[in-house]
Amino acid sequence: MSLSKEEKGAIVKKYGKNEKDSGTAEVQIALLTERINKLTSHFEGHIKDHSSRRGLMQLVGKRRRLLDYVAGKDIERYRAIIKDLNIRK
Repeated sequence: MSLSKEEKGAIVKKYGKNEKDSGTAEVQIALLTERINKLTSHFEGHIKDHSSRRGLMQLVGKRRRLLDYVAGKDIERYRAIIKDLNIRK
């Protein structure tokens, strides 16, 4: 359910300014999205895993707050990250 070092590195490289830039909101949103996607697929086989579901809800809330922050700072960055990560259906 957690991300491997290689997966994290690839995400940071894609969304960050450089390969060590893990602090920008876009990188954090992308990392959270990947973790959310992995947890979502976990629940297909483990329906009664309520403690992990609580963790999933916390991750979704944290991503929502980061997205709100980016939207308040720069709406174009927000639209780009939403489109790139395919968050909105």
